[in-house]
Order: sequence, then C-alpha cells, then structure tokens
Amino acid sequence: MLLRRLLLILIVLPVSVGLVMLAVANRHPVELVLDPFAGAAGWALDAPLFLVVSGAMILGVVLGGVAMWFGQGRYRRLARHSAREARHAHAEAEALRAAATAPTARPALSDQRAA
Repeated sequence: MLLRRLLLILIVLPVSVGLVMLAVANRHPVELVLDPFAGAAGWALDAPLFLVVSGAMILGVVLGGVAMWFGQGRYRRLARHSAREARHAHAEAEALRAAATAPTARPALSDQRAA
C-alpha cells in the first residue's frame, strides 16, 4: 500500500499536472494534415494541440501494448503448457498417494502346520 501511494505521489501526480498544464497552454486549434501529398487540399483536421498530443500518446500506448501482447505469445503458450503438465503431474501424484494408502487385498492366513 505504501509503494502504491509513493508511486502515485512521485510519478502519476507530476505527469497529471504536466498534462493539465499542456492542455491549458495549448488550447489553440492547429491543422493536422493527414495526406502529406495533397497538402491543405487533402484530408485535414482542425483540433486543439493538446488533443493532438494526447491522442498521439494514447495511440502510442495502445499500439505498444498490442505489440507487446503479440511478442509475448510464445511465453503465454509455454505457461499454458507448463500449467497443463503440472495439473497432470498433480493428478498422477494424488492417484499414487490414494493407491498407496488404500488397503490392499491380502491373502487369508492359513495354518500350514496342520497339514
């Protein structure tokens, strides 16, 4: 709990203040041209600069997360395989424990001295 509060104070709070300052200082609209070959006659969007910057950061975080998710697919597959093997080994160990503690059928004792 202390680590979470420390993280909030040292990282999240200054970043939040910085983003609010960016939004207040850059409210003027800028032209975002989406087609570099057509120039201003192509696709263009007028938006406040802080929205453009914030949108670019959000898009970067989302694309980075997707790239990391695809990049770590083999490790998730290996973890699933290991978990499956562990479940099978646990079930086998339980079956062996049950077989070892179960009473076994022993032959009846007979008195061979009488014969």
